[in-house]
Amino acid sequence: MEPLAALKKDVEDFARERRWGRYHTPKNLAMAMVKEAAEVVELFQWLTPEQAQSLTPRERRQLSDELADTYVYLLKLAACFEIDLVAAARIKMRKNRLKYPLKHRRSWSDARRFSAKRARG
Repeated sequence: MEPLAALKKDVEDFARERRWGRYHTPKNLAMAMVKEAAEVVELFQWLTPEQAQSLTPRERRQLSDELADTYVYLLKLAACFEIDLVAAARIKMRKNRLKYPLKHRRSWSDARRFSAKRARG
């Protein structure tokens, strides 16, 4: 069994063994996923870009836990609608390549100038 399929089975087994199915509605799963994603954001809140790039081992473990929580809820939500996340991501990347072709790419400095100009009004 491939790793993703094995993980999906483990997640489903875990919830079924605890009889949590009735709580795992799309609305509840989406809300739980956002809550976990907010915990990811909280780990980076108020850090400088340099600090965010150099997390301590403890912070990396916390980040790993919160990303895993978010991922599990994402898997559960996708399962509710029989969405293949790998296929969906590939389709989305094809759309993104069309929407953002290389000939229109901006550099980081272009983006900063655009943001500054926009802020000035």
